[in-house]
Amino acid sequence: YKDEYEVARLYTNGSFADALHREFDGDVRVELALAPPLFARRDPVSGRLRKWRVGPWMLRAMSWLARLKFLRGTALDPFGRLPERKLERRLRTEYEAAIVELCERLSPKNHDLAVRYARVPEKIRGYDRIKLASAETARIGAEALLDKVRAIS
Repeated sequence: YKDEYEVARLYTNGSFADALHREFDGDVRVELALAPPLFARRDPVSGRLRKWRVGPWMLRAMSWLARLKFLRGTALDPFGRLPERKLERRLRTEYEAAIVELCERLSPKNHDLAVRYARVPEKIRGYDRIKLASAETARIGAEALLDKVRAIS
């Protein structure tokens, strides 16, 4: 998942800092624009979460958040009740069930469709409303592929 824990890990595992130092000389001041799902307010016009500008102190907070990824999926996960996390859990369960069905039905006739279905999660991107929309588009495409595999089998 590219959730809050993973974003925190990516910013704090050293590769982000290394990339900054390769790209820029001298002291680099980092400013991030974040929309923390538990705290950000929605823009009344677009409905999107409003971003906050934060300084380099946030990287220290993110290093702590990255260490807390063991909370992911537990009752103590502060992000677990967000719509995106609920959706991810549901999609994972549906995807696993569909993959089992595809494996049972797999044949040379439907192999290409099965491979295309297996790649559907790659189409689910973004955060908040963008993720919800891309997941819905992916779901529609996945159902169509699964229906084609069933029709061939």
